[in-house]
Amino acid sequence: MSKDNQYAIETLSLTKIFPDWWGRAKVIAVEDLDMRIKPNEVYGLLGPNGSGKTTTLKMMLSLLHPTRGKALILGGSSSDTRISERVGYLPEESYLYKYLSARETLEFYGQIFGLPRSVRKARIESLLEMVGLSGMSNRPIGTFSKGMARRIGLAQALINDPDVLILDEPTSGMDPIGTRQMKDLIIRLAKRGKTILLCSHLLADVEDVCDRIGILYGGKMRVEGTVSSLLRNKDEHQIITDRISDGALEKIKDVLKQENLRCEITSPMDRLEDFFVRTVAEAQQQKATTSGVVNTGKIGQFLSEEDTQEDLLDKLVSAPVTPEIKKPKTMGNAETESVKAENIETESVKKELLEDLIKKPIESADTEIVANAKPVETVDQQQEKSRQDLLKDLMGGGDASTDRTEQSEDA
Repeated sequence: MSKDNQYAIETLSLTKIFPDWWGRAKVIAVEDLDMRIKPNEVYGLLGPNGSGKTTTLKMMLSLLHPTRGKALILGGSSSDTRISERVGYLPEESYLYKYLSARETLEFYGQIFGLPRSVRKARIESLLEMVGLSGMSNRPIGTFSKGMARRIGLAQALINDPDVLILDEPTSGMDPIGTRQMKDLIIRLAKRGKTILLCSHLLADVEDVCDRIGILYGGKMRVEGTVSSLLRNKDEHQIITDRISDGALEKIKDVLKQENLRCEITSPMDRLEDFFVRTVAEAQQQKATTSGVVNTGKIGQFLSEEDTQEDLLDKLVSAPVTPEIKKPKTMGNAETESVKAENIETESVKKELLEDLIKKPIESADTEIVANAKPVETVDQQQEKSRQDLLKDLMGGGDASTDRTEQSEDA
């Protein structure tokens, strides 16, 4: 990104007015919205239903044309394929082909982005394991629950290794384990340089992962700032300490009374989300049986490891989204893997062809051999000789043609 394009996402007086049947302004969904999101930032766009959040996202992605103003992603319009191929989008409702399996769905979107076959295969396996659907990769999408559909939708949004990730209600329908994994993944992706725009009604999730938030109401930005600056209560202080004696507590109360200050002493409570995650993790360690989504815990673990260690996310970002230009002397890693995959596929086709030749009789060759064969030879012997000759030709040997010529002269 150049110095002039210092914002990953930017809106300039963005406005969308939906007209009525006669073309008159009926609903002002978004009005003069100015929003700037820096690279490597997690931004939370909040607001009640009908505040203009989804409309704003659709104008950013060129799914809706603004009435006036502009929406820029990575310094340009998302209608440009060079920009759109660097953007990942998870809509509020996952529009997926219900007759395709999870693996086929990712294969389909990988082909749309023009990913090489070897890169697609590696990313699909990594993404399926990341979202916890490895054991259900061959089930049709139509049989998935809403939470499972959100998981495969997230995998689809990451298949092209995007620089900008736009998530609309990403944890909707997910269980607490999936919600925690989604939040951990967002944090880890941001650390790796991704820019993430998040819309959600679950304010606790936004508070946990976002650097800055903006609140829309009536299509206008009402407040914007960092999470800490907006939520910090500057008129109160909080002191957290280890367990102390009753005598020490009385002394603290006396000191605060002398200052004419309010005093409230309570024991801190654990968050329900943390308690739930620990309970499920203990059940998984005991290998309790379940028919639901299996969360192995690898996501949280690999997101907490150092970047120097090999993990699933490294596999996702290791290969380029677009094919690299071939160099005259050397090839890149992605090209080398592609060539290896093609060679393996060629060898596999050869083996299948040889097996078919061994199992199936070849009529044309049998006819020619039978016509020129000696009377004392049986049909089975002739067929065996013809198969051997053809196999030698396929394997590059030149003796088969010589043998047939000598056999013809003898005849």
